[in-house]
Amino acid sequence: MRASESSDQELIRSYLSGKDTAFEVLLERHKSKVYTHILIKVKDRDLANDIFQDTFIKVVNTLKAGKYNEEGKFLPWLMRIAHNLVIDHFRRSKKMPMSRETEEFSPFSIISNNELGQDDEMIIQQIHLDVRKLVKLLPKEQREVVIMRHYNEMSFKEIAEATDVSINTALGRMRYALINMRKMADEHKMILSMY
Repeated sequence: MRASESSDQELIRSYLSGKDTAFEVLLERHKSKVYTHILIKVKDRDLANDIFQDTFIKVVNTLKAGKYNEEGKFLPWLMRIAHNLVIDHFRRSKKMPMSRETEEFSPFSIISNNELGQDDEMIIQQIHLDVRKLVKLLPKEQREVVIMRHYNEMSFKEIAEATDVSINTALGRMRYALINMRKMADEHKMILSMY
């Protein structure tokens, strides 16, 4: 079977066993889709080329480090890397101090602004996706309080009544939820702030 007829997984295995031409086939197979995705987002050919190259450098490094394990899902993984690098670019270009979540700042407190640009919208969208992922990973009681408080906009008194616990317990669960989310965000290198 010729390399061009091999699946992405077969090409990855072949590349990892020392056949550099297998990676060239992967690159050739997916470069148009990845580059177009990046270009649509950044609207600048030179910048799109830089991010495109960074994407494939990251792919090579991840493959060589043995950290790729998404069996049969190479293209979605590749597109996610490209998308994340685009978001990283927009964050850097805003020259934002990468502030971390504190007791005073919550990822839920992102201020809505009708004058947001496309890059801001992408960053906010990514933050919301990341926050949802973190909420799903919380223990049941903490997840319940976060959902009631921030998605259902319930007061802590209403949460306490709905869950049949004291207000202090509801507040404590919220506090531990934020601590756990901060810890998980650090572990997954998520940035949950635009400012």
